[in-house]
Amino acid sequence: MQEWVRALAAIALAVGLAVALRWWAARPRLPMPGVRRRGPRRLEALDRLPLSAQHTLHLVRVGDRALLIGVHPGGCSLLESLPAAPLAAGGSAAPEEAS
Repeated sequence: MQEWVRALAAIALAVGLAVALRWWAARPRLPMPGVRRRGPRRLEALDRLPLSAQHTLHLVRVGDRALLIGVHPGGCSLLESLPAAPLAAGGSAAPEEAS
């Protein structure tokens, strides 16, 4: 009779730990010390273009620069760095061809 009480106590302890861990993981987080969220954001995802299942182009604005980043299974590569001002205005950063 004592074995099933011990087993029941172990199960209750495991369930209690699981509930406590879930509560702890779901609680609201305080901002990390030294990280400020005031003012305009300096990092913004502008666009994403999937090329294949494992290859993607990302256009990211960092401050006053726009970065074109290629993501592949081996990591990521900076392909181009452009001024972000023409992109924010809706224009194209590349010169347009005349027909």
